[in-house]
Amino acid sequence: MNSSSQSSPFAHLRVLELASVLAGPQVGQFFAELGAEVLKIESPAGDVTRTWKTSAETAASATAESTVSAYFAASNWGKQSLVLDLTTAAGQAALHALAEGADIVLASYKPGDAEKLHAGYATLSARNPRLIYGHLTGYGPHNQRTGYDAVLQAEAGFMHLNAGGPGQPPQKMPVAMVDLLAAHQLKEGLLVALWRRERTGQGALVQVDLLSSALASLANQAATYLVTGHDPQPLGSGHPSIVPYGTVYRAVNGRQLVLAVGSDGQFRQLCAALEKPNWAEETRFQTNAARVQHRAELEALLTERIGKVDGDALLAELERRGVPAGAVRSVGEALAHPSAAAMLLPASGPGPAGLRTVAFRGSEWSAVAALSPPPALAAPPPAEPGL
Repeated sequence: MNSSSQSSPFAHLRVLELASVLAGPQVGQFFAELGAEVLKIESPAGDVTRTWKTSAETAASATAESTVSAYFAASNWGKQSLVLDLTTAAGQAALHALAEGADIVLASYKPGDAEKLHAGYATLSARNPRLIYGHLTGYGPHNQRTGYDAVLQAEAGFMHLNAGGPGQPPQKMPVAMVDLLAAHQLKEGLLVALWRRERTGQGALVQVDLLSSALASLANQAATYLVTGHDPQPLGSGHPSIVPYGTVYRAVNGRQLVLAVGSDGQFRQLCAALEKPNWAEETRFQTNAARVQHRAELEALLTERIGKVDGDALLAELERRGVPAGAVRSVGEALAHPSAAAMLLPASGPGPAGLRTVAFRGSEWSAVAALSPPPALAAPPPAEPGL
């Protein structure tokens, strides 16, 4: 639970989480971090991500058995767990009783499955007209296909664009990015529904699908195709319309770094830092449009020059000059960096820290100080259910 929930924006909200895996649980933790009571309702087998352990976790379990996987821990802080078998009349009755006092239900059933379990919006809202029901699907409310992040990354163009370059094998991103994008879409929809309920007193059904969420996030890549008819091609970590931007360079001391030069002024400062001011005066590099046209020539020069300098010294000089640049860090290095400290979520008791899902701050409330750790799979209560 939230250790300072009474000062939090959603201290009055009760959320039932029927969703599993990543997108829905991310939304559940979002509400928990902002003070809501979140009850995670699981089948007798539990959320499948409880079993998704890395080989390192499996090896550690030989000496210290843990029921909570790192994957499950990524999205389930601040919640209580309740096991209900919704294939039974007793489980359905318990859910209906809980829904009567809930504000939000999060679900990720395939279209039609919630209705079979008597857990759909029509059934629950008939008992609670103020209920807001967020439903995640893979391909929309009329398509029975199950949505899996890796498949959606492929189908929405992300894997194609994420290849190392033209002709290189497509690659998925190392996090379930489409799930996370859908989670953000669902948060936005639920916040709109909450705002509307304040005005009308009525709940709503909010539907989000992974495919639409992915397509909406293609941003400038989609616009390039829609405006020009040109199908964007993979550029590795480079940028299609800004140079130098995103390419990885290796300095003489082994430091890998990226540049994000968004203006001609920044490019002049980069050239000065590299002691090559004449590059900025060359016609082929003077403007961003010219640099895009002469991408290969410029990147070859940068690769050679940066390979002869100390990367840490160069990064310091670029920061002094206001040129956007950064070191390539591992996940561990990123989380250990002082700038990441505010995003680490202490547990309310002993145990490892978690990662916040809420990255914004508000002037009228404090960020949650601590949350209860991801819950173990719990049995149903013997008495009447209640939050």
